[in-house]
Amino acid sequence: MQRLFLTGGSGMVGQNIQAHASAKNWDILAPARAELDLTDPKAVRTYIKTHKPDLVVHAAGRVGGIQANMANQVDFLDSNNVISRNVIMGTWSEGVRNLINLGSTCMYPAAAPNPLSEDMILTGPLEATNEGYALAKIIAMRLCIYINREDPKASFKTLIPCNLFGPHDKFDPQLSHLLPAIIHKVHQAKIEGAQNVEIWGNGKARREFMYAPDLADAVFRAATDIEACPELINIGLGHDFTINEYYSEVADVIDWKGKFTHDLTRPVGMNQKLCDPRRATEWGWSAPTSLRVGIEKTYKFYCERYGK
Repeated sequence: MQRLFLTGGSGMVGQNIQAHASAKNWDILAPARAELDLTDPKAVRTYIKTHKPDLVVHAAGRVGGIQANMANQVDFLDSNNVISRNVIMGTWSEGVRNLINLGSTCMYPAAAPNPLSEDMILTGPLEATNEGYALAKIIAMRLCIYINREDPKASFKTLIPCNLFGPHDKFDPQLSHLLPAIIHKVHQAKIEGAQNVEIWGNGKARREFMYAPDLADAVFRAATDIEACPELINIGLGHDFTINEYYSEVADVIDWKGKFTHDLTRPVGMNQKLCDPRRATEWGWSAPTSLRVGIEKTYKFYCERYGK
């Protein structure tokens, strides 16, 4: 059984990776922060040297929605940059030649035409509301590419997932991304008997949200044949919905019958972020879960953990 060192094991992506059916085929090491401080380069190298993993999956990082990104720009850039640098360089310096790095669609320029293809990265300015996070992700991606160029034996691949939602997500509107925040807001409106739920902006901006266990599926697809995995690859759906449509779908799943209002003074970010899935399709992978099924399963998780 091969050994997999997973960073960010306690986060949404990390927990869904460990819960995937293919996880049983790996000896997975997912140390908690108290066991391994990823901001300490010596500690990271020592951990890798001691445990000798066959593959590293880097899913750790400081994450959050628009509000969190705008309020903590220094931390989103610095923390993510330091953690990724330590993990990637620690992996390479200790002789591990297989690494899967998880990027983000915020790496794409704000004005890039949709759908977003991998060759568009670094062709224009980034979206201001999450620029720090995006810069850190771009540096990590380029570092992996440089290592591949200098080391013919290295397979350091970057998967770029679209927006995610699912079990183990953050549902606090101050910390969460759009879809889990919608689930929380609409659920609270239902149990409180509220007749209105506010949407930031006019709700016409489009977003692509994928069920997080589907990203785990792509990670294990890459892990089983990492050399065949493209060096840089979008992991998404290739289709999207408006923010209004997400609110409507969640309301239907939760069975809330109220009305939506719009606050046009609030920031909404990019008008559209839609991945071009052609590389993934050519690679032989597509997401298996529909939006409706993903929302239903996520809402069930939410109710079991947080709902009243």
